[in-house]
Amino acid sequence: MKKFFRKYFKIIILLLLILLIILLNHIYGWSDLFQETDGLNDFLTEAADSFGALVLLYLVVTVIGCVVLAVPGMTFAILAGAIFGPYLGSILCLVATTIGAMGSYLVGRFFLRDTIKPLAMKNKYLRRWLFEETEKSDILILFITRTIPIFPYNLQNFAYGVTDIKFGRYTLFTFLFMIPGVALFTFSSSAVFSADNRTLYIIIAAIILVFVVSIGFIIYKKYFKKHLKED
Repeated sequence: MKKFFRKYFKIIILLLLILLIILLNHIYGWSDLFQETDGLNDFLTEAADSFGALVLLYLVVTVIGCVVLAVPGMTFAILAGAIFGPYLGSILCLVATTIGAMGSYLVGRFFLRDTIKPLAMKNKYLRRWLFEETEKSDILILFITRTIPIFPYNLQNFAYGVTDIKFGRYTLFTFLFMIPGVALFTFSSSAVFSADNRTLYIIIAAIILVFVVSIGFIIYKKYFKKHLKED
């Protein structure tokens, strides 16, 4: 029994924290904010009248979504572009998703690493890319998963916490590599929802798309084909 608790201590703590949050929510009714209540209607009305409240609402929802919701990263960028436009929307999305990514990484590193890493090490591809060649491959993997925001954002954030990627390195390159993908979807959504400068937004989005695809093709030829041949 002692061996069991020693092995799964952090997982147990995480589950207890989740249960505590559920209990506190039951007592204080935090989730009522997301239901069709007068409180939610008042908040949304205030947010519509106050730009600062709208920004705060987006930041909070996005940070929580990065940790809790298994949705593609492009969801937050599309929402930001539709509400705030391509320029401010890109900045807010980058800030919020980076904060969310940092939080998820720390949760994965502290609570999941000791349990998940031994299982991942049994797979030769995961072992090679995420643990044995971290210095060579972590930037490449971050580039692929961040530049092309179609992967469930919270799942990959937790997964990075299990790997040997350093927190500072992870945070810096997460922010930098998300810029093209975030800009692509904020400009695209702005072109759809806003009649102003629509042609300009479409042109910029097209240029970013060509850039992302070109870089992805170069990386595939230079790195992935080489590793596939070695395997």
